[in-house]
Amino acid sequence: MRLLSALLIGVIFGTGIALSGMMNPAKVLNFFDLAGTWDPSLAFVMGGALAVAIPGYRLVLGRPAPVMADRFDLPQTRVIDRRLVLGSAAFGVGWGISGFCPGGALPALGTGRIEVFLFVAALIGGLLLARAIEARRILARKPA
Repeated sequence: MRLLSALLIGVIFGTGIALSGMMNPAKVLNFFDLAGTWDPSLAFVMGGALAVAIPGYRLVLGRPAPVMADRFDLPQTRVIDRRLVLGSAAFGVGWGISGFCPGGALPALGTGRIEVFLFVAALIGGLLLARAIEARRILARKPA
């Protein structure tokens, strides 16, 4: 049931990304082009997402536990550290250069465009590299 639920949520999300035009990197990049062909539609998409997500989180987190899990899996810290800042910066730079964020790129795989596949391959490579660096960092901390 959890897998079916995840599939349904993914289809709804992907449909929203497609309908809003956020699979088109030019539309996203135009949002960042304040001095040129600025397109504010991404701000409206984000605003709409927040309008749904904020009350949704309040409703769901008001429950004692999730429907399909034993407990909520939430961040344990609110510390803004070097890793968070560098990761956020890397995300923003990648989004600004390519016009794709991971949420928009996955549904865009269905377009068959090579640049989407290259972005997703780079995304996966970056995730694997980050895991390897983190594993090495953890091993270096352990006493011999």
